[in-house]
Amino acid sequence: MATKLDHDPDEKAAPFLTDQDRLVFLLEELTRRLRRTFDSSLEQFGLTRTQWRALAYLYRTPGMTQTELAGQLELERASIGQAIDRLEELGLVERRSAKNDRRVWQVHLRSAAIDLLPKMRVEADQVYARLLTGIKDEDLEAFKSTLAAMQRSLGDA
Repeated sequence: MATKLDHDPDEKAAPFLTDQDRLVFLLEELTRRLRRTFDSSLEQFGLTRTQWRALAYLYRTPGMTQTELAGQLELERASIGQAIDRLEELGLVERRSAKNDRRVWQVHLRSAAIDLLPKMRVEADQVYARLLTGIKDEDLEAFKSTLAAMQRSLGDA
C-alpha cells in the first residue's frame, strides 16, 4: 500500500544532495548537451560523433588498427567495427590487412574523408565557440587546470 510522504521531498533531498553532487551533475549535464548539440551539427554529413572522432583519430594517425582505434575512443571492438563498416559504406575509409599480420586490419582514410574533414572542422569549431561564448581566457585556463587535476585524481579509472 502506498503511503503519503510525511515530508517535503525537496526538504529531505537538501541535506542528501551535496555541493559535490551538484557539481558532478552539472558536468554530466554539460557533456550530455554538448554531445546532443554536436550530433545535431553533424547530421548534415550523415555521420555520428563517434564516426567524426574515428575520422579525426585516423587523420592524426593513419593506419590505426581497429583495436587501437577502439582503445582511443574507449569503445568495444564490435562497436568500432560497426562504425568503420558504416564509414566504409560511405566511401570514407578502407580496411587494409597489415603487412606483418594478415589477420589484423588497418584503417585508412580515403580522399572523400580528407575532403570532408575541413567542413566537419568548421562545424566543430562553431559548436565549441557557442560553448565557450562569454568565458574569459583566464577563466578557461583555470577551468582546464581544474579539470586536469580532477582527471589526474581519478587516474585510469
